[in-house]
Amino acid sequence: MRRSLVMPLAALLALSVSPAFAQVKATAQNVPEIQYDSVPNFFKLPPGLYLGEAIGIATNSKGHVFVYTRSANTRLFEFDQNGVYVREVGEGAYNFEFAHSVREDKDDNIWVVDEGTNTVTRFNPEGHITMVLGRRPPAVLGMPAAPPPPPPPAAKYTFGRPTDVAWDPQGNIFVSDGYVNHRVVKFDKNGRFVKMVGSERAGGEPSQFSTPHGIAVDNNGNVYVADRGNNRMQVFDNNLVLRNIYDNIGVSWTVCISPGPHQYLFSSNSNPNGNTPGSWDITGEIYKMELDGTIIGKFGHASKQLGGFQVVHMMDCRNPDQIFVAEIESWRAQKLLLKPATGTPVRPTTTAAR
Repeated sequence: MRRSLVMPLAALLALSVSPAFAQVKATAQNVPEIQYDSVPNFFKLPPGLYLGEAIGIATNSKGHVFVYTRSANTRLFEFDQNGVYVREVGEGAYNFEFAHSVREDKDDNIWVVDEGTNTVTRFNPEGHITMVLGRRPPAVLGMPAAPPPPPPPAAKYTFGRPTDVAWDPQGNIFVSDGYVNHRVVKFDKNGRFVKMVGSERAGGEPSQFSTPHGIAVDNNGNVYVADRGNNRMQVFDNNLVLRNIYDNIGVSWTVCISPGPHQYLFSSNSNPNGNTPGSWDITGEIYKMELDGTIIGKFGHASKQLGGFQVVHMMDCRNPDQIFVAEIESWRAQKLLLKPATGTPVRPTTTAAR
């Protein structure tokens, strides 16, 4: 019975993804190239177990890697620091329907964002659920009908296909929400609504979003949002007041910030699903940046071969010289070892301070 419910929902979600996402060539000029190596056969699955679409990837303080994947069912696998399979987390959990992202917080709690169930869920390191944000629509109600326009106002505690989650140093929770709503929501550490920016409507003005697809927070509590449909990254302070817009790095599918005293910002100009004509020539790279938008360099390219990227959906940058990427269309995850950048960094040219 569960599978018969999953398949129509997955089909509906796939069909409802807007075809308006277009490949965009980054406008940053003379960006240094960062050389890198891809570690071959790093992830070692048991016989008979396979990755589907690799949607999310994250590491914990021990160096263990978590891969969130869509296959016949949504599943979350843990590997040790050498890529050896450890366990499956949350098998059969009510919040697993259509994976979107996985993150690890400072206490090694495992957070998953599932756009199929409209939930953001925290597992403790032992794999027990300790917090749920949002609510899964009850299956007994059948497939939810699309509301007639205009869309209803975004609610405090329910999501519309959320995409990602992040935290500030005080433990406040930030959720990008996502495909139906187009907003970022701030909750306190106990899950109580604080405020939001954006709304239920897509928009292209500053502080509006068109599919906020990824989110990260720096040590000062500033919030970085991959505004995918608007081909830009928006940066907000901790109260969700706009500070900057970085619009020279292409689509910005996903965003990652490394920890430590000197933090680095990563953004992926991923080639689009379906590999539309010409997209391989102008997309596929990942940018390494300073938090102020200065581009240190870029690496990678669109390719089905190992070492290239086939639609990077998420990445982990706990070690800024060792990047993990999760790819949709090659059904794989890769470990990348970056070499030092050479060349002159590119200073930001288009920022919108508020």
